[in-house]
Amino acid sequence: MRRRSVSAGEVLPDLPTEAEPPVRLQTEFTFHLPRGYVDEDGQVHRDGSMRLATARDELAPLIDVRVKQNPAYLSVVLLSLVVTRIGTITTIRTETIERLFASDLAFLQDLYRRINAEGHTLAEVTCPNCDTSFDVDLAGSRLGES
Repeated sequence: MRRRSVSAGEVLPDLPTEAEPPVRLQTEFTFHLPRGYVDEDGQVHRDGSMRLATARDELAPLIDVRVKQNPAYLSVVLLSLVVTRIGTITTIRTETIERLFASDLAFLQDLYRRINAEGHTLAEVTCPNCDTSFDVDLAGSRLGES
């Protein structure tokens, strides 16, 4: 049985009975770090991926002793949970995030905010020369797009 919603004395029509096609939710986002993570062998890793955060991801760092001692450490722990790959490195630990350059950390913090709060990695920018507005994908998918 379909329910009808009433608002201010108005009856809305029934919803269609046909099943709508399922909506695919993007849960993984690729990125290209501005500088790159330098591993123990000196190899630079720039491409990576980040998944959407879960409620558990947001709550788990709050009981971490390092976060309790230094609240600024929250983003390090949180990013270590949601970054799934940096280059060939697939086990991302807090030490990995700690060793990022500050510009790469800021990039990942902004990417996290965009995909988890806004649902996308697009930012509207304006060309300083022609004053034209357009969207840029901050995650980037190819070299030079981030």
